[in-house]
Amino acid sequence: MSDSIKNEPAYLRLLDWLTQVANVCGSFLILTLMVLIGADVFSRNVFDAPISGVPEIVTLSIVAIVFLQAPQALKSGRMTRADALINFLSARAPRIHKGLESLYDLLGLGVMVAIICATYPILIKSWQRDDFIGAIGDFTAPTWPVKVMIIVGCGLLACQFVARIIRRHQAKSESNVAV
Repeated sequence: MSDSIKNEPAYLRLLDWLTQVANVCGSFLILTLMVLIGADVFSRNVFDAPISGVPEIVTLSIVAIVFLQAPQALKSGRMTRADALINFLSARAPRIHKGLESLYDLLGLGVMVAIICATYPILIKSWQRDDFIGAIGDFTAPTWPVKVMIIVGCGLLACQFVARIIRRHQAKSESNVAV
């Protein structure tokens, strides 16, 4: 374990661990979909009988995968964004660069909170009404587990946005101590 990771507060290490667990769950879901889709194609071609519910499962799973893996993408710096201006300012105006990075993180935090606030009532309705996707008599799957994964993923992503701000300020204070 590197010194920078050892020096981080326990809550940041826990957040990173939870983020990694969510990422692994998303990866496992991708693997499961690959096997399921392969089995469906095989079943269609060999037995002329598709596996019921594959399109519905894929539809629900893609949403879950995105929200489970987005926090790790942010943490590792792989979140898609246009960063030409940020990179330009990094060397020429480091204070503006850090300010824009913090603004980006605060806006991201706000979006995640908005998604959580919008999704929670939908989750409750989905649970209470026993909402499902599919056709009765053929295949049905509840929609609430995906809503839970959206909320969990957004919660982890929101926490990672806050962690980026904390880490940026810790790095700033550590560089001031080193001088």
